[in-house]
Amino acid sequence: MVLPSKFPRVLTEASRTFDLKDPQIRSLLLSLGTRALALVGSMVFSYLLIRYAIKQLDPTYEEKKRQKELAEIISKKMNLPQAIVNNFNEYEMCLLTDLINPTDINVTWQDIGGLDEIIDNVRQTVIYPLQHPELFNQSKLLTTPKGVLLYGPPGCGKTMLAKAIAKEAGANFINLQVTSLLDKWYGESQKRTAAIFSLAKKLQPTIIFIDEIDSFMRTRQNDDHECTRMVKTQFMTLWDGLETDDSNPLSNRILIIGATNRVQDLDAAILRRMPTRYHISLPNLNQRTKIFQLILSNELLHTDVDLEQLAQQTSNYTGSDINEICRQAAMQRIVELCNQPSITDEENSILQLRSITQADFLEALRKVRDNHQHHQSFNKLFLD
Repeated sequence: MVLPSKFPRVLTEASRTFDLKDPQIRSLLLSLGTRALALVGSMVFSYLLIRYAIKQLDPTYEEKKRQKELAEIISKKMNLPQAIVNNFNEYEMCLLTDLINPTDINVTWQDIGGLDEIIDNVRQTVIYPLQHPELFNQSKLLTTPKGVLLYGPPGCGKTMLAKAIAKEAGANFINLQVTSLLDKWYGESQKRTAAIFSLAKKLQPTIIFIDEIDSFMRTRQNDDHECTRMVKTQFMTLWDGLETDDSNPLSNRILIIGATNRVQDLDAAILRRMPTRYHISLPNLNQRTKIFQLILSNELLHTDVDLEQLAQQTSNYTGSDINEICRQAAMQRIVELCNQPSITDEENSILQLRSITQADFLEALRKVRDNHQHHQSFNKLFLD
């Protein structure tokens, strides 16, 4: 046994006998180094192989990869700070593909005809709180609505109004697709639902728009799928639940806008979270006249065109129907030119379109009315 007092002397003697010039010792050290490098290399290779195998076994890997690449392009286009982009998780990056830059929206208040009263109300209850949150923080009665519901017949401008709200407010606009939330793998839908609100909070002020919200937030029933029920519950909890903070409007500038033409199918809990509701009804006579004037503002019209008469003949027509009538009337000129025989390419290049006449509008009105009658007959025969 080596005593502690003799231990340094023993080490000194052993170090003297340990000669690196000895071929056997050098061979031993080389062998040990080679084995150590091989062990480290095998461990690194095994780690990379397992990581690659896990990625390949993930059926959503390629989809997530494409969405991440697209999200990076969108973040650069919107000039998002790199610090915020680095904090996005993989689910937020996937949902970033639904983000629309408000500057890319080409719809303004001037593009909406016949909804002047609703536009004024939207400015007061939606736009001003998003643009001036410090003013609405001075009173509890001036809280910003968490949800806005636009309901009414299809084709009356609900989606266009939502785009104009995002454009006017200057907020980030998330056009939420239901397919972006649902996933066939268990637990993924809940993670994506949570990512919607975490992403909106990082990018606030944010507007989340859900078109045809009745397809996603319809009344809960006993025969609902478990995943669908869990997604609805989590969505409503994150929207307005125990975890939400209403004390500081500056930290919660998130607005959800829903559009539907089947408001009766919405869940009662969803309606409770949308206290601000606007009914976009069929346009009246005055509104239809304004819609005609707006659509035809840049068109060449004949002097015999009477827009008030056209508005009187389009009772119970939506704004989309009126737009189709104007398009059909403008097409009459193209059809006449194309049906003319013996028109050379040189003559075709210098042809000028004539003005739109009242007869063109009446013919277009007849076509649209016939289509409506056929559609109503089909619904009565097969759907009733």
